[in-house]
Amino acid sequence: MKKGLIITLGIVGLFILMVFGIVSWGIGSYNGLVTNQEAVNSQWAQVENVYQRRSDLIPNLVKVVQGVANFEKSTLTDVINARASATQMKIDPKNLTQDQINKFQQNQQGLGQALGRLMVVVEKYPELKATQNFTELQAQLEGSENRCTVERMTFNQVAQTYNVSLRSFPTNIIAGMFGFTPKPYFKADEGANKAPKVDFKF
Repeated sequence: MKKGLIITLGIVGLFILMVFGIVSWGIGSYNGLVTNQEAVNSQWAQVENVYQRRSDLIPNLVKVVQGVANFEKSTLTDVINARASATQMKIDPKNLTQDQINKFQQNQQGLGQALGRLMVVVEKYPELKATQNFTELQAQLEGSENRCTVERMTFNQVAQTYNVSLRSFPTNIIAGMFGFTPKPYFKADEGANKAPKVDFKF
């Protein structure tokens, strides 16, 4: 009788340990996915932050350029409109889709191209290029373009870490049970992985 009880208790103990192990693994996998997902959300906020910084420089740039007589107003209008388009798009990183990233990227590229055209026109105005305000804005915009490139690359890296964990067995079981979905990437098609062309070298 005692031997049978010991065997029964041993089986029950093993079962409890197995259940505990499975539950612990499930909790660990879930928490790992949450951590990686939050890293993606945080990095997306950083992407938006650097683009916002670039956008915030543009009103000052427009103001400096407007001070030059006979400057092409249509070029400034293009920059202002492109900035408005780029800043209007707000994305919830929790529901990020490839279409949203593509649209976001397209708007930002449009702004970068408008800035590029503005800088080409500025070449006709040596008195503008020589001002301290314009020179400082050039340097700040160059820095912003570089930061945008770096933060896009970092976002892709963080999203890849999350996506790999999401698809890895057996974590993918937990991901499916709790509705975790893959995150999209910034794509390099048509030079999208590079900073928009803004030539400040006169």
